[in-house]
Amino acid sequence: MDLSISIVSWNTCDILRACLKSIVETTRDIDYEIIVVDNASSDGSTAMVRAEFPQVILIENNDNTGFAKANNQAYELCSGRHFLLLNSDTICMDGALPELVRFLDEQPNIGIVGPLVLNADNTLQYSWARFPTLLSEVCGMLNRHIDGCASTPKNAEEVKSLGPFKTGWIGGCCMMLRRSVIEAVGAMDESFFMYCEEMDWCARTAAGGWEIWVDPTAEIVHLGGKSSAKTAGLAAGYLRASKAAYFAKHSTKSASIMLGLALSLKSRVAGTIRRLR
Repeated sequence: MDLSISIVSWNTCDILRACLKSIVETTRDIDYEIIVVDNASSDGSTAMVRAEFPQVILIENNDNTGFAKANNQAYELCSGRHFLLLNSDTICMDGALPELVRFLDEQPNIGIVGPLVLNADNTLQYSWARFPTLLSEVCGMLNRHIDGCASTPKNAEEVKSLGPFKTGWIGGCCMMLRRSVIEAVGAMDESFFMYCEEMDWCARTAAGGWEIWVDPTAEIVHLGGKSSAKTAGLAAGYLRASKAAYFAKHSTKSASIMLGLALSLKSRVAGTIRRLR
């Protein structure tokens, strides 16, 4: 099989339906399977999948296991040459997934590829960045630089005009990996409950000698944060903890401690400012 698509869902019934419909309607000329891992939704998501998409493999968890563990559950069942992380709040544009499969098949040195990601109004959503440094994290600025470009692209048309390009890491809303890469570097690190797990996977892939690219020929729409928005306070805490954990794993313990302190201070200052307004 060419492609296994893993979709982790938590209380996103309506947008999950739209996501699945977009895959079915736009994905042709490849053999694929869809695996939905439901993290204990209470909004009828699983009943909808069973009734409307009987071809989908459905895993029903009794609690919210987190993004990494849920995707690992899907990987354990999958049979594709390539493995795709796809958020439930995405819409695949025509031919996007077959294009990513073709791209990986033709570029054996590339281990991970992502598409051009658009917002709901078709404006550019930055989905790539260089790997972070302590300074970039403290300043809250991601490095979107692309080799050969004088400046960071400002819109989708600029990105399309560049053609495929190499980067450091790409967002997990739509991220395709070779099975051979996963077999070599291991599955997602389940110590990351939410956030930074895709950055960690890209870092391990790059350390293994593969490259990470964006192919803007393939396009998806990402609505963004529909699950995490339901628990915004918890999500912010997970983000701070995951960033510190990433630096502990890929940098130094001192850098991790410094980052944790800096992010905690920034959070407290922001909270104070909000209360004073």
